[in-house]
Amino acid sequence: MKALARIAACLVLCSVAGIASAAPPQCASEAVVQAKKLLTFHFGPDDRIQIDPEVKELAPIRNPADKKQQFKVLEVWGSIYKGNYRMRLIYFPMDKSCVLMGQEILELARL
Repeated sequence: MKALARIAACLVLCSVAGIASAAPPQCASEAVVQAKKLLTFHFGPDDRIQIDPEVKELAPIRNPADKKQQFKVLEVWGSIYKGNYRMRLIYFPMDKSCVLMGQEILELARL
């Protein structure tokens, strides 16, 4: 009976952990919008621009001006026609808003 209770408790904890990890990171919706703006800035308006809605949170980086502060780094992928681009958007979360502090774009290419 104890083994059955332990298995049930484990299943509940695993399902709760799965739900918690499924939540998008803070500033994710802003990152998707900004990624489209970044590709448009580099290549001009193009109806073939596509942005992957999946946002991956990477390890935070320290603010060079204040070592006590950390910036969130969010990775978004996008494409135009046959070109694929990795974009990293750097945010400082302030209360419920997200302040864009930096961005980088890199074309996925084998040279």
